[in-house]
Amino acid sequence: MSQADTAPPRVPVAVFAVLLGGVSGALHLGKLPPAVPALQASLGIGLVEAGFLLSLVQVASMTLGLVAGLAADTIGLRRSMLTGLGVLTVASLLGGLVGQGAAGALGGAHAVEWLLVLRAIEGIGFLLAVMPGPGLIRALTPPGADKAALGLWGAYMPLGVALALLLGPALIAWGGWADWWWALSLVSALAAVWVWLAVPADRLRAAAPGSASTGWTSRLRATVGARAPWLVGLTFAVYSSQWMAVIGFLPAIYAGAGVPPAWNAVLTALAAAMNIVGNIAGGRWLQRGVAPQRLLQFGFLTMALGGVAAFAQLGQGADALGLPPALRYIAVCAFSLGGGMVPATLFFLGVRLAPGPSTVSTTIGLMQQASSLGQFLAPPAVAWLAHRVGGWHWTWAATLACSLVGMAVARRLGRIRPAAEMA
Repeated sequence: MSQADTAPPRVPVAVFAVLLGGVSGALHLGKLPPAVPALQASLGIGLVEAGFLLSLVQVASMTLGLVAGLAADTIGLRRSMLTGLGVLTVASLLGGLVGQGAAGALGGAHAVEWLLVLRAIEGIGFLLAVMPGPGLIRALTPPGADKAALGLWGAYMPLGVALALLLGPALIAWGGWADWWWALSLVSALAAVWVWLAVPADRLRAAAPGSASTGWTSRLRATVGARAPWLVGLTFAVYSSQWMAVIGFLPAIYAGAGVPPAWNAVLTALAAAMNIVGNIAGGRWLQRGVAPQRLLQFGFLTMALGGVAAFAQLGQGADALGLPPALRYIAVCAFSLGGGMVPATLFFLGVRLAPGPSTVSTTIGLMQQASSLGQFLAPPAVAWLAHRVGGWHWTWAATLACSLVGMAVARRLGRIRPAAEMA
């Protein structure tokens, strides 16, 4: 056999167009934290309003994830992503007009209200853009390359958030937060153009009698009536909740420790970016035949050990015993890197264990809804725990509990056979 015959199949260019669509959506999720000080200075928003701006996207995902996934399976995966990117482009463009104090309804005293409305619309656009991602990747990749491609897709969120944390402060300092909104509007528009050019048009599926593709109610019943989507969603929730709690509070932890703001941003972005490495490694190991449940258990074990090493200590104050700051940061990076194997594996399982080919995006929507619920509830819970004990030194208990649940559910997922094999 020639070398060309034995070489592993390549990931098509169209997959990278889909990946850019996902990263574009994640950039809009991550664009707000760097802009909060500028929003407070220019619009006079308070901490409560800033908190609503930060959480509105998660509320949309938490309440509409399953609906958005069902819509993506109904209208077509490519159409759904293009629609979502279009919504993000327009909403971010209008948000920039709010920042410029444009005349008319978008300016003046109602600027904050308009930003809240546009932020909620961005949440819907984000869902429509990212829900069809795994299904599109599965349809676009040849056999043998799908696992690596889904590993790349699993990195879209940490990549977008890390880029926002790195690029946002510099662009806001240079031109203001409105220019930051407009820049990301342009990114979404370019991503939509690439998807439109590179991804083939949606094919009309012929509905087979009794199949899940006969209607949206059948697809919904098939998804919520199966055990695997709920288990995958629960696993995603316990992963994303602890990752968001740790990475989300890292700037506050380092600010309290006296780390300069510039270094604070770099250290936080680097820790978030380590998750990308874990996603790519997880996809590669899946492609080499490593069992998904083993990768999940390894990822959660790494998160458990990293969380304990990063936060556990004996005593409080100057006499507290714990690892030196440098080793604690390495533990946080290991926590993020090992955790990256979890979403890479879960996106693969979401595609593999969906009740049928026409319910992939609906299953991913259920996963996203569970993930967003965890991200919405865990940070306040961890903050409450830190407030009660007077520091972050018991955060490891929350991450350890989530990791143990994840490892237990991973064992159950390993016993479930895909619907295609059962048929």
